[in-house]
Amino acid sequence: MERPATGRPPQYPPSYPTSLGTSDASTITLLGHDLAGELMGKVGFGELALWLVTQRRPEPGEVRVFEAVLVALADHGFTPTAIAARLTYLSAPDSVQGALAAGLLGGGSRFLGVTEDCGAFLHEVVTRARGTAARRRRRHGLGRAGAGDGAGGPVAAAARPGTRAPRPQGPGPRTPVLLGIAEENGLKGPHLRLFEAVGRVHPEVLGRTLPLNGAGVCGAALADLGLPIGLLRGFALLARAAGLLGHLAEEQRSPLGMDVYLSVDRNARYVAPPGD
Repeated sequence: MERPATGRPPQYPPSYPTSLGTSDASTITLLGHDLAGELMGKVGFGELALWLVTQRRPEPGEVRVFEAVLVALADHGFTPTAIAARLTYLSAPDSVQGALAAGLLGGGSRFLGVTEDCGAFLHEVVTRARGTAARRRRRHGLGRAGAGDGAGGPVAAAARPGTRAPRPQGPGPRTPVLLGIAEENGLKGPHLRLFEAVGRVHPEVLGRTLPLNGAGVCGAALADLGLPIGLLRGFALLARAAGLLGHLAEEQRSPLGMDVYLSVDRNARYVAPPGD
């Protein structure tokens, strides 16, 4: 019999290990706890989401920062993701799941994806700086480098075309609030400190001020919580799912989708292709 790609012999009966949840006819177990008896009514949704990803029960301060991020990213009004959800619901009112999915699928490099891009940029710089500092300490016995040291180099590199990095478009009221919450809970780590340093050196490196906005600070805060960098966009989508559900509820109460569609349809005009 041919062995599977792992090289291990097949098991009979097959075994599919998971550290998340299982169930049988009478019980549901989640994270090693009885769902009904130990978790429901005792664990908040934000706490549970963190627990599911990290496989450890988070501290109260971590939950507070995480839930502040979720609130910060939940809704920004009539963004393309919200419009996509409403128009999909207009087209298929029998498919709430399709409308919700349409909005989530629009989370990319311009909307929602900025959180992941900023977190990944900061994490790369922090990781590289840690490696450099460790090598220097081994060679020369130097002390630990400051969190904001060397921010100018990464900012200059990030200014090159095609580089993904914090590129805010305006000041963000969420930024000082989230920084303050992280500080209060002892969770203002290297990513948030570097984020602040980037804001300080932007003017001198680029010749203009680029205020760092809320999507970026959310990425920095999530990175400081130790969450997987490749999942940061997933947390932004988790937050936005609540906002999209709100838009769909409002669309049911006070429909706007048809107005949006008719506005485009009745103002469309034919333009001959170039060269005709």
